[in-house]
Amino acid sequence: MNIYLVAAAAASFLTFAIHTWVGGPVIAKPLVESDMHRVPKYTNYACWHIVTIMLFAMGGAFLWAAYFSDAIELAWFAFLLSSATLVWFAVLILWKRLSLVEFPQWALFVTIDILAFMGLV
Repeated sequence: MNIYLVAAAAASFLTFAIHTWVGGPVIAKPLVESDMHRVPKYTNYACWHIVTIMLFAMGGAFLWAAYFSDAIELAWFAFLLSSATLVWFAVLILWKRLSLVEFPQWALFVTIDILAFMGLV
């Protein structure tokens, strides 16, 4: 068993929980209740749920690879997905001059990436 991949799975599932039960009421609910045109509104809402699915699947991939070493490609895939998401947050924060405190999602993905990387090397 790869303890670092188990930890990356736990971090992914924790991020999933924060995204779902903290972010949902703060971000998704106001989005759906907004006066935004229905196409961009529900496209964004669909993307919200795609991220929810992605976070849960990443946790599952890390956990599976932690217990079955011949499935290490799943962990690499989840790591690359998390890393790409982290890079996008970094670009968005720098490009739009956003506050690291107002957009703390990057910290969750940094944690996932560090733990996953330690389990992969």
